[in-house]
Amino acid sequence: MEKINWPPAYEPSKSKFFVHNEIEVNAPPQIVWEILMAAESWPEWYKGAQNVVVRPASNGVLKENSVFTWKTMGLDFESTIKEFVPYSRLSWESKKKSIQGYHAWLIVPTAQGCKVITDESQNGWLTFFEKIFQRNKLRKLHDVWLLEIKKKAEAKVAR
Repeated sequence: MEKINWPPAYEPSKSKFFVHNEIEVNAPPQIVWEILMAAESWPEWYKGAQNVVVRPASNGVLKENSVFTWKTMGLDFESTIKEFVPYSRLSWESKKKSIQGYHAWLIVPTAQGCKVITDESQNGWLTFFEKIFQRNKLRKLHDVWLLEIKKKAEAKVAR
């Protein structure tokens, strides 16, 4: 099984907050990747993302070394792509004084299409409150994100 390439500061066993989500998708990795790369369109179908802007300008599509700004869980972030392996791996780091996060995606081919795994590891003082008041919010949002990716990808295959 493929594993996330965690930077030492975000190793899940050492982080303050960690969530893991995965889903089976009956579509090839290329289709899932295409959906995930179109970051500026996330708000059209994923309620957890708002005001996504990719820099440098790239028609709203993530590329290696892209930086994007966005709002998620009520906070504004600037995120930087840290790992970019087409059709397979995507990771970004988001930093604020209050919270720092590393969000990783794995797309693993299967006989029926692919398994999509998304993990997020966080540090910073805000994670203390996240654990107490919103323990399941991020996990549930990522479940929604994965379900929407699944629906979009499988609809493309069905055409």
